[in-house]
Amino acid sequence: MAFTDLQAKARRHLWPHYTEMSRVEDGSLPVIVRGDGCTVEDAHGRRFLDGLAGLFCVQIGYSHGAEIGRAAAAQLEELPYYPNWSYAHPRAIELAAEVADLAPEGLERVFFVSGGADAVETAWKLACQYHQERGERRWKVVSRHMAWHGTSLGALSINGVPGARLPFEPLVPGAVRTRNTARFRRPAEETDAQFCAFLLDDLEQAILREGPSSIAMVIMEPVQNVGGALTAPAGYFEGVRAICDRYGILLCADEVITGFGRMGEWFASTRYGIRPDLITCAKGLSSGYAPIGAVIASEEMAAPFLERGSMFLHGLTFGAHPVSAAIALKNLEIMRRERIVEHVAENQGAFEATLRQLLSLPIVGDIRGGGFFYTIELVSDPDTRETFDAEQSRRILHDFVSPRIFDSGLICRTDDRASPLLQLSPPLIAGQAEFDRITAILGDALTEAGKLLP
Repeated sequence: MAFTDLQAKARRHLWPHYTEMSRVEDGSLPVIVRGDGCTVEDAHGRRFLDGLAGLFCVQIGYSHGAEIGRAAAAQLEELPYYPNWSYAHPRAIELAAEVADLAPEGLERVFFVSGGADAVETAWKLACQYHQERGERRWKVVSRHMAWHGTSLGALSINGVPGARLPFEPLVPGAVRTRNTARFRRPAEETDAQFCAFLLDDLEQAILREGPSSIAMVIMEPVQNVGGALTAPAGYFEGVRAICDRYGILLCADEVITGFGRMGEWFASTRYGIRPDLITCAKGLSSGYAPIGAVIASEEMAAPFLERGSMFLHGLTFGAHPVSAAIALKNLEIMRRERIVEHVAENQGAFEATLRQLLSLPIVGDIRGGGFFYTIELVSDPDTRETFDAEQSRRILHDFVSPRIFDSGLICRTDDRASPLLQLSPPLIAGQAEFDRITAILGDALTEAGKLLP
């Protein structure tokens, strides 16, 4: 179909996600038509290095469609659909075993869902019912400020981004927020140990204010996305685990982004020693080739359900869809065969070192993250670390940097929900050539952007 026809149909019928409708109306909405390796191509034939892996998804890149398509076709011929309600099918069983094998020790039970927000809502419900099965009434969940856990109403209630929640309030009651691990503007003299103690005290005081016996679950991303690839100081997750144990609270690691190799381990919980009771995951489970997600639970969480013969009162029509499960199995097979996770572990240092060349630019205040997941924070004054005001953010980040990067052939995310940021999360097959190109494009754009500052 011709591009003009696609744009006409889009203007008439398409309602894109998180997209200003003016972009649909004025015909500026990019239409991506194909991909290979780390590159995608639009309807005009322009090629872009995908520095965001779709939406933190495409671990294996865009060149495995034929192989994964054969797995999907075989499943469609064998069994195109059957629900996971009171029945099972081979691909669901096989994928559950595969995911459990990759998960941190002790996490053995896998409940399949359709995506990340579904996984978060499922984890909250499972935590609540787990406590009920043990004779307790707990319903609250603790998350962190600016943490993104999804946009469905339950997940949005946990979500720590005020602008995302405000239009839909009142939301599900019982969500509590505590401080995140943003370090860039903390006092310069503060040590990691002091920062860690401050964060853990803030978490414990929030729990005590709410009443520990009402808290079902604490949910945290190993590396927080919103706010810019926020990592935690040494000892933080061990301290969170100790607080949860002290008050009988479940700990959930939201690995929708960090799961399946992005941090150089199959799960970031392993890298950071988190020891969760639950993991939520999606995106990388299928490398975005099909919609699927999961909650991975500990044997301890399954125990009261098994002992009482209870039913978890939750289900989704497309949870463990046979075709999605077959695609996820093939994706994990490819990741093992191609040593994707090992590739990230071996090349993450080169990615960081290449990006850190941008610290020589006055507009670049901080570069942080890990694995193949990094953020560049921009500043208006490198000495004071002063951030952009709203007008600067519109004029420099949105009106100049974002289109300049796109026109230069790079897709990444510009984000000013917390501070002005550039987020990078390339396919896990990326190498030095991609690191160099990302850095060169960003360097040119940010050099010019710096000239726009007062």
